[in-house]
Amino acid sequence: MLRTMTVEVTVRTVEPMPTAVVAAAATWAEFPKLWGPMLDEVWSFLRGGAPEGLYKQGHNIMLYKDDVPNVEVGVQVSGRFDPVGHVVASTLPGGLVATAIHTGPVAKIGDTHQAVREWSEANGYRLGGPRWEIYGDPDPSGGDFDVQVFCSLVAP
Repeated sequence: MLRTMTVEVTVRTVEPMPTAVVAAAATWAEFPKLWGPMLDEVWSFLRGGAPEGLYKQGHNIMLYKDDVPNVEVGVQVSGRFDPVGHVVASTLPGGLVATAIHTGPVAKIGDTHQAVREWSEANGYRLGGPRWEIYGDPDPSGGDFDVQVFCSLVAP
């Protein structure tokens, strides 16, 4: 049985989205220790030196460009800006995607990525490029929060 039975996957077209990120090449073993400091650096920039209006209400993001992984960790912003330290302007990709909402412990987000990949292949889509996550607002009760998972697709 496919894990996708518990995850609702949809296909849609998304627009590119500007981000402020710190980029890195890591291993999957290293990445859990790296993403927090990377995100902290972006938030320090947004809170203390970003151009007026750059940050409005964006969410945290993680972009996995490949399986190395070459990653970008950051926040949705309103547009481009000049680099400051390690923080650079980037963009989440646009185009055809398979997407699902991950609910529950963030430590299990890999299961949602796997479910989206399995669903895509089972439904005649070919994965075609990066994948990413957009983190929802934290639950005020301190519980888990939803994360939207995206995988780039090539049309069947």
